[in-house]
Amino acid sequence: MSLTAPLLPAAQALAADAAEIIVAYASGPADIPQAWEGLQLPHLQALLASLSPTTAVQGDEMDFSPPHERVLARAMQLPDTPGLIPWAAVAAADTAQACAFITPCHWHITPDQVHQTDPASAPLGEDESRQLLALIAPWFSDDGITLEYLRPDTWLARGEAFRDLATASMDRAIGRDVRPWMPDPIQGAVIQRLQTELQMLLYTNVFNDQRSHRGLAPINSFWVHGTGSLMQLPAGKPQAICVGDLGQPALQGDVQGWRQAWQALDQSLIATLQQRAAKGEAVKLTLCGERNAVTWQSKPQGLMDKIKSLFGAKPLPDLRGML
Repeated sequence: MSLTAPLLPAAQALAADAAEIIVAYASGPADIPQAWEGLQLPHLQALLASLSPTTAVQGDEMDFSPPHERVLARAMQLPDTPGLIPWAAVAAADTAQACAFITPCHWHITPDQVHQTDPASAPLGEDESRQLLALIAPWFSDDGITLEYLRPDTWLARGEAFRDLATASMDRAIGRDVRPWMPDPIQGAVIQRLQTELQMLLYTNVFNDQRSHRGLAPINSFWVHGTGSLMQLPAGKPQAICVGDLGQPALQGDVQGWRQAWQALDQSLIATLQQRAAKGEAVKLTLCGERNAVTWQSKPQGLMDKIKSLFGAKPLPDLRGML
């Protein structure tokens, strides 16, 4: 799952025939090292043994943009500065104005933290999202920000407030305390004021009364992400596809779901890549975690490589540690 960068399911990645496959959240749910215990990925093990690794992104788990977004941005010839990859401008094909994504959300506020609930856990329907958009658009308009409906969980915003405003990917905030992920308090003053005003506006609004009657969490805030401006549109067909099958279970801390998703990926997309590599075709696979991304790609097979292959397959690398 990703609400910021364009990710595709593995089935579409297979059909796209891209030059590079990027796999997001390959290292597992954060802070759950046992996710890897006993996990068997035979096709990935065989594939990586035949390819050569290179670090593609070396970052930090507190970077506003996760590694898979930075790798994808580079492949699309976009700026890859964390927090300033202009995903919204790309989606809008807008080279004239600074853009952002706005995701309506529920913040669970306690004395100790402001917890970002996963929007998927209490989704908005299209009619409901459009109703909310009409309600709050005038508040944004007063600050020179226009809003446009894209889909129930994402609106497009345009305005100068987003031009150089670094914001954290939605993926970074889900299930976490939002405070470390807020934009710079001076540059993002308009955004933080709007968030405060909308908390008060929506606190007693009939919109949330209707959600409450259906047993849904109230919408009491929004997340700004994908900010920035675009000098020119990406040229040509994307050379890389980012696969998001592991994202949702990883972000939700669902160890069993993440393991099952990796095994399904191993039996489908990775198995196909392994077959291509075995035939001598060029293969480029980038695996991404919370901090780093590592690219494995085809290499010439020397005599020593062929001799080593006779002594059995190499074990799977410590991907959790690498990524």
